Amino acid sequence: MQNSVAVPDLAHTHAHPVHWLATAAAMAAVVAGAGLVQPDAATASQPAGGPGTTTAAAPAAAPDPAAVQLPVECGGLGSVVVKKATGDLDGDGNPETVVAARCDAGSGTPPSGVYVLAKARDAGPRVVATLVEPAQKQSVGALAVRDATITATLLGYSSAAVPSCCPDEQERVKWQWKGGKFVRAAQAETGGI
Repeated sequence: MQNSVAVPDLAHTHAHPVHWLATAAAMAAVVAGAGLVQPDAATASQPAGGPGTTTAAAPAAAPDPAAVQLPVECGGLGSVVVKKATGDLDGDGNPETVVAARCDAGSGTPPSGVYVLAKARDAGPRVVATLVEPAQKQSVGALAVRDATITATLLGYSSAAVPSCCPDEQERVKWQWKGGKFVRAAQAETGGI
């Protein structure tokens, strides 16, 4: 049996729009505050100075192409780096930079040169290898460095009659550091576009 007791009206239990707005504003403030407070980045090493820890020197930054005079002859035009990839190509623990550069022409597809940049021990970066000469009349469609291998897609022309805007040949190539020089590997795929 249930007793019939008069229950007082609990006006504060009825939600009004202003209550929902205040709750939403408070939640937004909490979420925004949580986004500003981030934990330190995770590392696999002990903090510096801890017992039994050693700190290894950070690897050098990859050479900056803007700090190098690239061997691209452009007359009065400047040159522009159109592709860039970095990675340790020779296994010394320091990254090299591979760039595809061409003349900064207003139209067409000017030929590119592909160059490897490395930092000298006591000086700035320098060109250490030329993989593709602009005189070969090819441009670079893709450029990457992975597992100490440089890969590129070279675009070219089947004849002088093909407009310079529209290369009609494609060649996929790769280079690896072997015996003190970059060796071009067998072509994986060639053919028309």
